Amino acid sequence: MYRYDSFDQKFIDERVAHYRDQTRRYLAGELSEEQFLQLRLRNGLYIQRLAPMLRVAIPYGTLSSRQLRMLAHIARHYDRGYGHLSTRQNIQFNWPELEEVPDILADLAKVQMHAIQTSGNCIRNVTTDEFAGVAADEEIDARPYCELIRQWSTSHPEFDWLPRKFKIAVTGAPVDRAAINVHDIGIRAYPAPGRRSGTDGEDLFDIKVGGGLGRTPVIGALIREGLPARHLLTYLEAIMRVYNRYGRRDNKYKARIKILVRAMTPEGFKARVDEEWSHLENSASTLTPAEIARMRAHFRPPDYPPREGAAETLAADRLRDPSFDQWVRLNVSAHKQPGYAIVTLSCKPTGVPPGDVDDRQMEAVAGWAEAYGFGEVRISHQQNFVLPDVAADALHDLWRSARALGLGTANRNLATDIICCPGGDYCSLANAKSIPVAEAIQQHLEDQDYLHDLGEIDINISGCMNACGHHHVGHIGILGVDKKGREYYQISLGGHSGDDASLGKIVGPSVSRDEVIAVIQDILDTYLAHRIEDESFLHCVRRLGLEPFKERIYAKAA
Repeated sequence: MYRYDSFDQKFIDERVAHYRDQTRRYLAGELSEEQFLQLRLRNGLYIQRLAPMLRVAIPYGTLSSRQLRMLAHIARHYDRGYGHLSTRQNIQFNWPELEEVPDILADLAKVQMHAIQTSGNCIRNVTTDEFAGVAADEEIDARPYCELIRQWSTSHPEFDWLPRKFKIAVTGAPVDRAAINVHDIGIRAYPAPGRRSGTDGEDLFDIKVGGGLGRTPVIGALIREGLPARHLLTYLEAIMRVYNRYGRRDNKYKARIKILVRAMTPEGFKARVDEEWSHLENSASTLTPAEIARMRAHFRPPDYPPREGAAETLAADRLRDPSFDQWVRLNVSAHKQPGYAIVTLSCKPTGVPPGDVDDRQMEAVAGWAEAYGFGEVRISHQQNFVLPDVAADALHDLWRSARALGLGTANRNLATDIICCPGGDYCSLANAKSIPVAEAIQQHLEDQDYLHDLGEIDINISGCMNACGHHHVGHIGILGVDKKGREYYQISLGGHSGDDASLGKIVGPSVSRDEVIAVIQDILDTYLAHRIEDESFLHCVRRLGLEPFKERIYAKAA
């Protein structure tokens, strides 16, 4: 992973000192609420319904054991013993004291971490596939390019005050696990035909713009194919300049780049970008082979000791323990290196808000990353921990330890692996609570045989139209709405964030919280009644359309 040099460390330390002084001035009454607002947002601090919330940056979801231990320390000493993993691969603390935030930032700086640009109208945390660099199906490790984008975009003077927040995702795998279609900019990286990444040819990029969720969900439009790697930053700069110049600032609900792309049309927007790029193509931001190689060196794979007999040991463990076998089938993914595996540690046990992890769990995951791997941890946009380098013959020991701490649930990509925003329990923007709905669904679907028979189903829950729970791209999406002061929930079907991305379609009138479980069960019953052999839920919904589900859900009210 990327390690700070002396410039990076000095930059972060000075930023902490600046914010400490800004906080002192605010608490002394020398800065108004309005003046302090943008200062705290640029350092990741929100004021939520009950307390401040600090969002800590985890660049492209990658952190070290040492860094995770620092997050555990912060949870214990400055919060209430836990943090919340977000869909942007970051972590949030919901209960810090405003006057202690500079101390938290100083502690983060000790382990090369910060909260810069995790909020505000700027380029946010650049995200990628949580399996980047280790997945067996991967073509390119996207993380070096994510880091180049991160360094280029951090405190960029031209893009520090955009019309609205801005999100970029990159994937280097043929299967999109980074949701590039629903980002302001989505990037697919791949080697030049007939060549291998980083060896005998220049990597290429397909660029999509104008994707996003929120009030106006949109699938991004492809505006550039086969962009050579040397031009990545200059082309992104051209996109940002066009957005900065023409994006609306008079109405925050119409300020996202997706609105601008729709107004100009993708073809018109591309023409503007190409015109701007003609002035930037060979400018100072052009990437040299040496700079790309330098960044790749930070992400060089470890020296994997051979694991002779690991496959046989794993096979024997799976035969001996059916519960372990089930966990391996769901939560363990194929690794590039023989004898190793990628492990998803589910942060979705029943009874715990999805994505919430306590300090004990953080400490344990940090220890497992060292004991079973090379000291690296990932955070997925599904709000789970990932251990990228686990020896196959150590999986059974890891699973037993994870189960003891509530991180060993075998439910990756199943209906209880719910993506959920904090909702009305914490967020001042929410119309309804999300966490109790997620918990009720998990409790209702606790039967493991039934859950596994249903197969892969993404349930995403948002407490408001800002869509932090990505409900638009859930196979089943649940949106909290307000009806005369009462909480109701709108249900949509058929969303998908990966390849062949789609936005869910609203089934019908919203329902009360007490009715949500019955509606979910009606949806699942309809699927089971109509599926063809092993047909997936998403495929079944796309084949049938909404009518059979509508008829089942609303027949009782007719």
